[in-house]
Amino acid sequence: MVKVKIVCVGKIKEDYFLSALAEYVKRLSKYCDFSIDEVAESKLNGESTAEIKKALAEESKGILKRTEGKVVLLDRVGKTTDSQGVADLLREAQNGQGKITFVIGSSHGVDDTVRDNADYIVSFGKITFPHQLFRVVLAEQIYRGFCINSGSNYHK
Repeated sequence: MVKVKIVCVGKIKEDYFLSALAEYVKRLSKYCDFSIDEVAESKLNGESTAEIKKALAEESKGILKRTEGKVVLLDRVGKTTDSQGVADLLREAQNGQGKITFVIGSSHGVDDTVRDNADYIVSFGKITFPHQLFRVVLAEQIYRGFCINSGSNYHK
């Protein structure tokens, strides 16, 4: 069974996001070993470029320690993908190392070391999502990808 992980910065606070994620964790258990690994968000002492760069460098250490297999960085300036593209990434992971990690950075993005370590940098479009909501969107797309690959009628 393929191992699928989302590594993300920060914690979810709202119960409705946690409930939605729990539903997809349950659905995904049929297809993969799925987990979400949260990296602590670095504290900023102001919004200067130097402070943000320092925080991103700190977060990158936690992110990189947790990645396994193919690494897919989600970034709005990445290559635009669709549900079939997510399904293709999952199929590639199943046929390869059996592991794939999706990375969601903080609201300030990620350090270049994370970007350089990514096998793919993909975007779900030009709009900006709240990071907590995006975890739910990504989990749903991972579920949809497995449904596409299995021939399920979930994806229409």
